[in-house]
Amino acid sequence: MTPDRLHEVLSKYAASKGQQLNRDNECVLDILAGLLRNEEGYGYRSCPCRLASGLKERDADIICPCVYKDPDVQEYGSCFCALYVSKEWNEGMMEHRVVPERRRPEN
Repeated sequence: MTPDRLHEVLSKYAASKGQQLNRDNECVLDILAGLLRNEEGYGYRSCPCRLASGLKERDADIICPCVYKDPDVQEYGSCFCALYVSKEWNEGMMEHRVVPERRRPEN
């Protein structure tokens, strides 16, 4: 899949959840490149902002969109890597705070 096609797919997915992709296109393109690199290396699109084990079962919680995305966007306006964001976050109507890591260290 190309970065452009992945961008299109994830934009539609985000919209279906009432979210958006980050309006910082450079940031988004970096994350998409990482997702595609991880898919090529691991066989699945693990979050490039986290360390994957290479075992799909162990990394299931960080396969994009990760299980932490919705609570992160709801509480902070963006997910951990700031790929998925709320409209308010994108429009600067809320503070851009650092999203803490919700993944437990043993993962």
